[in-house]
Amino acid sequence: MFGAGTIWLEHNAPFVNALNVFPVPDGDTGTNMMLTMQAAVREANAIPSDRADEICKALSRGALLGARGNSGVILSQVLRGFTRGVDKREAIDASTFAAAMVEAANTAYKGVVKPVEGTILTVIREASDRAVTAAAQSDDVRYVLKETHQAAQDAVMRTPQLLPILKEAGVVDAGGQGLAFIFEGALKYLDGETLESSKMQMVAQNLEQLAVAEGFGYDIQFHIRGDALDVDMIREKISEMGESALIVGDETLVKVHIHALNPGDIIKYGAEQGPLVNIMIENMQAQYLDFMAGNTADTRVGAENLGAILPYEPRLTMASTDTVTGVATIAVAPGEGLKEIFQSLGVSAMVNGGPTMNPSAQDILDAVQRVRAQEIILLPNDKNIILAAQQVQQLTDKKIQVIPSRTIPQGLAALLAFNFQGDLETNVKMMNAALSRIRTVELTNAVRSAQVNGIAVEEGKPIALLDGELVASGDELGALLLQVLHQAETDKNEIVTLYYGSDVTPAAAQEMYSRVQHEFPEQEIEIHDGGQPLYPYIVSIE
Repeated sequence: MFGAGTIWLEHNAPFVNALNVFPVPDGDTGTNMMLTMQAAVREANAIPSDRADEICKALSRGALLGARGNSGVILSQVLRGFTRGVDKREAIDASTFAAAMVEAANTAYKGVVKPVEGTILTVIREASDRAVTAAAQSDDVRYVLKETHQAAQDAVMRTPQLLPILKEAGVVDAGGQGLAFIFEGALKYLDGETLESSKMQMVAQNLEQLAVAEGFGYDIQFHIRGDALDVDMIREKISEMGESALIVGDETLVKVHIHALNPGDIIKYGAEQGPLVNIMIENMQAQYLDFMAGNTADTRVGAENLGAILPYEPRLTMASTDTVTGVATIAVAPGEGLKEIFQSLGVSAMVNGGPTMNPSAQDILDAVQRVRAQEIILLPNDKNIILAAQQVQQLTDKKIQVIPSRTIPQGLAALLAFNFQGDLETNVKMMNAALSRIRTVELTNAVRSAQVNGIAVEEGKPIALLDGELVASGDELGALLLQVLHQAETDKNEIVTLYYGSDVTPAAAQEMYSRVQHEFPEQEIEIHDGGQPLYPYIVSIE
């Protein structure tokens, strides 16, 4: 049943994604729920037992580790509660199913600090209520599931009446609809329908063929320390070994970033120039295919594993928060430029992630296990990653604190507030305080036409978010940015920092910088290559 529910959700994930309230390119509720369910079913398929309680325990653990985004985390709580209701049961009858549904709803509500009606929470609660009524009427599990699904779909259709923002946007709740699809797939299975994930298999095959043909290779990053480094020569030599090369620095420190099929030669050459620090190698091909397939395997190669690539032991030093204080910091960010900025500030480890590519709890846990420190501060830097980060607290014996940073600028401000002489509690307090000193502007293009917060949005046109809320739309990015900067009272602040995305050329970024500087001559204006996808500009106001 759960497998069929997952397949049916796979088929309908694009529809669920399209239900996102805000017309921004991170409406990935369907994808996050799908990947969470895939992780759950994989875990269940890996155990030999056919007992209901043991299967559900595996489903629950798989969902917890694979949970992505807020919708995935809440779904994992639904499965966790359902598992509690099936405890010590070899099989599930109608009454057990109903009791498990009630426990699923209760657990989901408890897992959210401020439950909001008109969401997936309402759907699971009303579905559980109908399951109890149906189980009192019949001991046929199929009948109970049919009533449960109908109640879920009815609740989904009522969500716009409970949540005004849904009504204004003209959509139903995406998470609730995803849950209804899971019930529908399970019911189709009990009705004898054959569900095959042919579409997903075809996509996976196409991706695999593309990966083999193109050879995504490795993303290689490291720093070279020295006394008389020849930056120009190093840049020339390393650039010949791969693509997308970025080599900058001076005679004492050179930062290297390059994509190549063979990392060994590049690392070897770098080590011949001087001691290497902050080495990170990522298998882009495996990472891409694993993400699209819902796998959470770690594709990064850390310094401790370089022996598999190099015939010698490289000279390593690690400049990060944990080596100085015993407290590690781990940050989530998209884009090579943003990751390099976090690393320059001493973050202990990075996790790839952001809009449309929320990391799972397993991805964050992998980073936690890689760092040496027993006390760790997590910076999710996205509102849709905070819950997944919080799940990690129950997956490890290490002491984890989550700073609820909702944007990249908030995460950077929090990291800047880190005190290398302070303990965990002191740093958590200081980093939390830093969040309130930052305002964030994000520019992107609308993925659909909509009416949100009284603002008419046209598909494909630029839109602006201020601290996560849609505040304006327009025809041209520059004019839109200046409008929102005025709206944010930038003239009453001191520093404006622009992080430009992967689709913005350096020339266009420089022109935007000049326009902002001309508009706000009293403010200090900075600009950095963030390399983030989908968002041409992310702006910090402090």
